[in-house]
Amino acid sequence: MNFISILYGIFLLSVLLIYWLIAQPKLRMLTLLIASIGFYASLQIYYIPLLLALTYCNFRIGIALGKHNSPNQNSLELQSFDEESQLSQADWNSQRLKLLWLGVSINVLLLLGFKYIAPLCKFIYHTSTSSVVESFKLIAPLGISFFTFECISYLVDVYRGAPASNQFIEFASYKLFFAKLISGPITRFHNLTHQFNHLRFPTANLFAEGIWLIAQGTVKKGILADHLGIYVDLCFGNLQRAGSTDLWLAIFAYGFQLYLDFSGYVDIARGTALLFGLVLPENFDFPYFSTSIADFWRRWHITLGDWLRNYIYFPLGGSRQGLIRTCFNLMIVMLIAGIWHGAALGFVIWGAFHGLALVIHRLTHALSDRFEELEHFWHNPFGTLVAWLFTQLMVFTSWIWFRLPNLQDSSSVFKHLWGYPADAQFAQKVYVEALNISQYQLAILLGVIAICMTLAYFFHRQLKLQFNWPVKLLFVLPCFYAVWILAPEGSLPYIYFDF
Repeated sequence: MNFISILYGIFLLSVLLIYWLIAQPKLRMLTLLIASIGFYASLQIYYIPLLLALTYCNFRIGIALGKHNSPNQNSLELQSFDEESQLSQADWNSQRLKLLWLGVSINVLLLLGFKYIAPLCKFIYHTSTSSVVESFKLIAPLGISFFTFECISYLVDVYRGAPASNQFIEFASYKLFFAKLISGPITRFHNLTHQFNHLRFPTANLFAEGIWLIAQGTVKKGILADHLGIYVDLCFGNLQRAGSTDLWLAIFAYGFQLYLDFSGYVDIARGTALLFGLVLPENFDFPYFSTSIADFWRRWHITLGDWLRNYIYFPLGGSRQGLIRTCFNLMIVMLIAGIWHGAALGFVIWGAFHGLALVIHRLTHALSDRFEELEHFWHNPFGTLVAWLFTQLMVFTSWIWFRLPNLQDSSSVFKHLWGYPADAQFAQKVYVEALNISQYQLAILLGVIAICMTLAYFFHRQLKLQFNWPVKLLFVLPCFYAVWILAPEGSLPYIYFDF
């Protein structure tokens, strides 16, 4: 079931009707759980038992972790901290830590098993024809990366003192909520369960915002991202025939496609959640207007950045142990981010490249603190422009490894970025027959998209202006109609479904 389909619209309306007609919170959560299972069954029915088993496993481990810190409750109440109670406390803390490691290991090993065993075997045996490699070819469950990261964050939060869920339906409704199940945003349990327990029917403003987000996300994905994706696929699928100009256009087109595709998904997910009286966290904040790589990661895939910061960077020591250790921690975090996206070496290099950029940014920041002239340079308009250009050039060129994680393909792109002529047949097939626009017109189209993003940024962030809810509702139907008329036939799959 595709988010951008009439079937999804019928499904959403039906579930909403049943959901709000039921008064009891537990029955509402059960309705949401059944609907979520049905949604996932339309995509990968054979993995539903696995997801339910993993959900139950994390639920039980969470209950065990959430028990009182000391098994001798009376001793605590009387504050009789004698040697025996201290030993008992230490023993219980040790057991809780083992439980935490058990839960984290189960989730990590499941993720590694599905996503990395086959590439690892291929790397070890250096062949794709090995029977050993073939035996490990598994299709990973959709959303497994997001699913396991949420489980890990839940277990760690409970270990740190947050209350554990004692209702399986509540926990399963959180874990399997169809709006966020496949590609996030990564949501903490305690944020969502509080909303489950304080549900209110959406106001006119929230209802309009939800519908508007769905319409907005549909336009981003159905019209913009999918059309850009056609060119990106044609260009990167014919690397030896594409010229340097074609490759640069494809790089920028892919950067826009990735943003519009993923942020469009999140818009639909957040809009859907609002209609159920739930607020999912934002995942993007105009990332292509960042003036540093650190600022980029505060604006791009925000929930993943928060997860990496809270559950890896801070436990490693964060920035509290000196500049060298901080740089080391940043590299480790971004390498993990690269591996999380995929097992190919290109993703590892992408993560390392971002880690190196964060290290350079941290070193530059340290130098700026020591030299006042350098600090003033980065804060004047020209310095800000230079910082923005460097940041975006780094971000867009790094997408090459993201789009082409096979090092042979990505290396070919880097070799052909300057002075490489295009095959005459490539121009005929791509620009004339497939797209029916010229290379120059495509460049203008990318420029128009960039200008639209700039205007949206200016009105939203600088002027703090937004449409009121009647205007949003007014634009909803034209948006849906535009997608129906202008979207290419056979919509492309969401890019982050692969992660």
